[in-house]
Order: sequence, then structure tokens, then C-alpha cells
Amino acid sequence: MTERESLVASPAGIPPRVLPSFEPLEAALGSAIRGKPEVIRFSLVCLLARGHLLIEDVPGVGKTTLAQALARSIACRFHRLQFTSDMLPSDVLGVTIYNLQSEAFEFKPGPIFTNFLLADEINRTTPKTQSALLEAMNESQVTIDGRPHSLPRPFMVIATQNPVEHHGTYPLPESQLDRFFMRLRIGYPDTASEREIVRQSGGALPEAGPSGLVAEDILRLQDAAQGVLVEDAVVDYILAIVEQTRHHESLALGVSPRGAQALYRAAQALALLEGRDYSTPDDAKRLAVPVFAHRVVINTRNTLVERRLDAGERIIEQILTQVEVPL
Repeated sequence: MTERESLVASPAGIPPRVLPSFEPLEAALGSAIRGKPEVIRFSLVCLLARGHLLIEDVPGVGKTTLAQALARSIACRFHRLQFTSDMLPSDVLGVTIYNLQSEAFEFKPGPIFTNFLLADEINRTTPKTQSALLEAMNESQVTIDGRPHSLPRPFMVIATQNPVEHHGTYPLPESQLDRFFMRLRIGYPDTASEREIVRQSGGALPEAGPSGLVAEDILRLQDAAQGVLVEDAVVDYILAIVEQTRHHESLALGVSPRGAQALYRAAQALALLEGRDYSTPDDAKRLAVPVFAHRVVINTRNTLVERRLDAGERIIEQILTQVEVPL
């Protein structure tokens, strides 16, 4: 495996930690998602920050492809769940059954006991089943019949949903959205990238190849991201943006402390990806929209879902122009 010396600061007298290279991982994802380097970079930021990712966009732009590519490019356990209206929490978490041979109750783990869980079309299942993911996403464990069960590490939920379909869907409540570290919108590809997609033989979906990384590599990278230096000026800048969301006339609900902490961790992860041992205000500014836009609530409740989402992004972008970036 190709390795490089990370720039992450170490205590005096101790050499820098040797970390796996990101290049094979980004190349593997780029082979599946053409012409979207920023989307790929932000997906990796979410992974390194130990976050969960919501991919939300119109049909056919590669939501599921990105989720599968991110999971399969790393040698970790992966499970895909197609969420439907009749799915029960036990279909996700598992169930305790009575074993006649041992005359004892046994826990049968559900598909959530994996490293990467692809929750496809998460808004097609009921709120009861959606809420089954809350403890797992927040605490990396699930409680069944009063007993906690730890989940494998690393653990990441990658959920997809289509914002323009309303029939038979259950929009995610604010409490559930706040558990997602980041929301990405892929968008349509440029002409050159779409030409490559169209020319793919047989119409087969592109697949990401292995990057050479394993679970232990990801855990080391996640630990390294936590060691990236964040100056007080960057923290003050993040808090200034958060404060503006809480007093904006178009927002009924601003960014929570969990959201502020998410942007802090995202800035650390982005700095690590770009080979720096320190984060900058530009890191926070660059990540503010995907980290904050899904966490705010627009005042106009009768706005269409897709327009509310667009409005959240526009308001965060507007706030970024009003808050002075520290030098």
C-alpha cells in the first residue's frame, strides 16, 4: 500500500505519523462518479469526520452509485437496504428469538451491523423505522430489549432520497436531519463527463475499484483528522455564521450546537485531505453549505420541499457574504 508521511502535528521528539495515501481512494471514487471531484472530496470529509451522509438529488444523477462506490472502495463490510413503507425497525436492527435447542433467547443482528449501511430512499419508510437509525447514528450502538449492542468501526450511514417525489414518502424530521453530518447534492454532469457515461458499453453502472484501504486505515485517518489544529479565529468564524442563522428573519430554526461542532470537524477533515496540519477559515466557508443547509428550518412552512431546500442553501450562502472572514 502506498503511504506518505502526514503533516498532522505530533508531540515534540515523536516523528509524524505515517498515514495511508488518499489518492487511490479518490481515484477509485472518480472512476464511478465522473466529473464530480468536489462531491467526492466532501464525501471523504464526511467519512474522516466520523459523520453520516445524506445524498439528495433528482433521479438518475448517481446518488446510489456514489454511496456504493464509497463503501466498496474500502475493504469493509457493506450492506444495502432498500427502504419501503412496510419495513419494520427489526428489519434494520435485528431481533431476539427463542432458540429451542439451547432453551435461551438469542439476538440475531440486523443489516445495521456493518461498516457502511446504504439506506436507499430513506424517506420511503415510516417515521418509526427512520427513528430506529437515530441511536446508531448518534452513539454507534443499538439497544434491543434493553441491552446495548456496539456497532462495528468504522460505521457510516449513507442515505439517499429524492426531493421531488412526494407520493408515498415520509419527509425526514428536523431531529433526524440534524444527525446527518452533511447533505450533498450531486447535480447533472458536465457535457464531457456525460459523454463518457453515455458511451459506457451495455449501459452498465460504473463500479469503483478497490483503493487498497481497510478498516484500520480509516480509523487511523479519522484519529489523525481529530489532531488537526483549529485556531481560535476559525472557531470564532464558525460561531459567527451559526449566530447569524439563529437570528435570520427567514429562518424559524438556526443551526444547533451539534451543527457548529460538525463544521469544526469537517474543517479538520478537509485540511487533512489537503495535506495540512491546520484548518483555515476558507475550509469552514467552503463546507458551510453542505453542513448547515439541511439543519435550518425556513419560516414559510407551506413551501414545496425542493424549494425549502434551495432556500436553505441560498440563505447560508447569503450569510457567508455577510460574515467577515478572518485574515
